[in-house]
Amino acid sequence: MRVLHTSDWHLGRAFHRVNLLGAQAEFIGHLVATVREREVDAVVVSGDVYDRAVPPLPAIELFDTALHRLADLGVPTVMISGNHDSARRLGVGAGLIGRAGIHLRTEPSAAGTPVVLPDAHGDVAFYGLPYLEPALVKDEFGVDKAGHEAVLGAAMDRVRADLATRARGTRSVVLAHAFVTGGQASDSERDITVGGVAAVPAGVFDGVDYVALGHLHGCQTLTERVRYSGSPLAYSFSEAGHRKSMWLIDLDADGSVTAERVDCPVPRPLARISGALDDLLADPELTRHEDAWIEATLTDPVRPADPMARLTERFPHTLSLVFAPERAPDDPQVSYARRLAGRSDQQIAQDFVAHVRGAGPDEHEETVLREAFDAVRADDAVREVAR
Repeated sequence: MRVLHTSDWHLGRAFHRVNLLGAQAEFIGHLVATVREREVDAVVVSGDVYDRAVPPLPAIELFDTALHRLADLGVPTVMISGNHDSARRLGVGAGLIGRAGIHLRTEPSAAGTPVVLPDAHGDVAFYGLPYLEPALVKDEFGVDKAGHEAVLGAAMDRVRADLATRARGTRSVVLAHAFVTGGQASDSERDITVGGVAAVPAGVFDGVDYVALGHLHGCQTLTERVRYSGSPLAYSFSEAGHRKSMWLIDLDADGSVTAERVDCPVPRPLARISGALDDLLADPELTRHEDAWIEATLTDPVRPADPMARLTERFPHTLSLVFAPERAPDDPQVSYARRLAGRSDQQIAQDFVAHVRGAGPDEHEETVLREAFDAVRADDAVREVAR
């Protein structure tokens, strides 16, 4: 069976105020053409179909177009909800849409109920594990501790239990939206840290033939059977070095996997340039970036006059300007944003406690802070769905 693995469409997302809907529509066209030309048997979309729980109407219309085009091909599609999606909204009409061969899996309770697709060698069971917010699904899975590994492990127990009841030789594909240990993050994924831990080990998925992951935006191979497809478009300048693609997976009769990357259309290349403004404007090596979307970091010791206007004369698609004069990290003039870069909410809060009283929080206080952040994040998720 030939499976096309994609994820993280983030329909409705902009890139530094640039509307990407046209580029996203071009990707959908490319996806449909790939399915047709490469004789794909099934498409899997591993979450974050939309960029937010209540997407704008043009994004919904593009999703509707994608559904119709995929259904017209007669090729089954399995989709799950991600942490950016509203599972309840995305799942509206799932039963009816399923009759057209588009299978939406947004309910955690259905983790052990697969979409079964036959080929010449027997059945392939596709299990959709939507994004599992630990605080909201721990009771459904009967786990004591609300953590990613616990709830994903319980969901996978249901998958393995169902798989054990099926005919010998039934192959299996799991769709999941999670941060798996070994994956490389970028700046554009929403933080899903719970209890101070974001990642789950790849071993939680043992026992299935292929795991189609979503959430991280870079295409990655964790093992031969566990892969991220990444997002089809770049959504932050941290993805400037990404090669955006989908995985074309051939699942053989014995469950062995052969994988090929299929490149996605690039609306405009990304480039990060850094240096003094006059140097950036004169450097002949930067000629190759003149048509790219640009993030420019200026290292001038004093902010130059009209930097954006001067930059756009040479680089007309400059979207982001960062002023970062070269200073020691402890220099009092280093910006607040630079001092906080790369630090979690928990670390920032602990630093604040240490600043106010002269000593950082003890183990019990760290737990209280962590539980408070987890509770707020879970409450935000509930409110987002309820809007």
